[in-house]
Amino acid sequence: MAKEETRELNLNSQESENSREKWKRKIDFVFSIAGGFVGLGNVWRFPYLCYKNGGGAFLVPYFLFVFVGSLPVFFLEVVIGQYTSMGSSLAFNMVPMLKGIGIAVNVINFHLNTYYAVILAWSVRYFFASMSKTLPWSTCKNEFNTPNCFVFGEENNMTILNRTANLTNLSYNVTPTSSVVEFWERGVLNKSSGLGEMGSVQWELLLCLLLTWVVMYFCIWKGIGWTSKVVYFTATFPLLLLFVLLIRGLTLDGAMDGVIYYLKPDLEKLKNTQVWLDAANQVFFSYAICKGMIITMGSYNDYKYNSYRDCLFLSCLNSGVSLIAGFAIFSVLGFMAKEQGVRIEDVAVSGPGLAFIAYPKALTLMPMPQFWGCLFFFMLFLLGLDSEFVGLETMIAAFVDLYPVWFKKTVEEGTGPGWSLLHPVPYRY
Repeated sequence: MAKEETRELNLNSQESENSREKWKRKIDFVFSIAGGFVGLGNVWRFPYLCYKNGGGAFLVPYFLFVFVGSLPVFFLEVVIGQYTSMGSSLAFNMVPMLKGIGIAVNVINFHLNTYYAVILAWSVRYFFASMSKTLPWSTCKNEFNTPNCFVFGEENNMTILNRTANLTNLSYNVTPTSSVVEFWERGVLNKSSGLGEMGSVQWELLLCLLLTWVVMYFCIWKGIGWTSKVVYFTATFPLLLLFVLLIRGLTLDGAMDGVIYYLKPDLEKLKNTQVWLDAANQVFFSYAICKGMIITMGSYNDYKYNSYRDCLFLSCLNSGVSLIAGFAIFSVLGFMAKEQGVRIEDVAVSGPGLAFIAYPKALTLMPMPQFWGCLFFFMLFLLGLDSEFVGLETMIAAFVDLYPVWFKKTVEEGTGPGWSLLHPVPYRY
């Protein structure tokens, strides 16, 4: 019975391989995976975790988990997709007890696609704002600014606020708010007071979100053959921009202070369990494990493709980009700390706070801030874009694999190729 089931699975895999579209060039797989898992986490999360958890010492648990955790699972997911020639929704059918995993990973993927699109909209909003003659977060003269607003680099701001408070006999202390923070919280998000207040629609942000979805649609609208061409640009150009920002950052005054702070080892931190948890969390997140994307991209490989070689290369690329991003970010943070006369830990933050508060603040201290602002936020957009449309490709392929009749159109009943209405992957009857 077991032999018959194995033979049936092999026949199904061969039939699926014959009917499933494949990469036109071997390099397409490498670019698609690189674009899918080299993303925002490499730029705004890894550098912060590295300095927070002992600098160079953090690399010990990080690379340990890469070799014993993420790399084997990464290779396993590629091979599962390549062997079955099925997307994430059906690949686990080879073990009936694990069928639910295919559904679970696509539920996770759905949530990731939703919130990633919002982050991309933020990047687009800042990209267009960087084109202004005066950066809107570098001044307190905008409509959304409050009387408590002050601009970094202008020493008189604090004095003016205190003088105003004394003249009006205010009974409470004035809490100054940076112009960068006010642009983020009031100009971009327009945050309400809490869950009890709905707030109003930010039309600029809504249009940026719409533009993001339109761009993503045209990245995947012609299927995997078209996506493999788009990813040539979206996977390589952000790395070029990252190198440009790295070179610019290292030429700033105080950059080396930031680099030293970034990598200075603190071996005592290795005794803390949280350091090891952060390393494992970052590794599995940045390698896009258990999200279905790796399985789906692997399913477009030929059955006998040497994916082991590519997995080793892609693993080195992912971790290498994370390290280089750390130099690019902390060189700028070192410059900003020296300009303001504060400690680096006072300006080092993680996540959106780094991308939309700390880095824009540093831009206001640089010459040609508009140029570097456009460069940085365009890089962020592209880093998130290829991860986003690879995720969308995965989710749509999952629906097509589950319900092929719903998404394909027969040229001649019973014969001829069919084409997906949402995702034009060819099928054979």
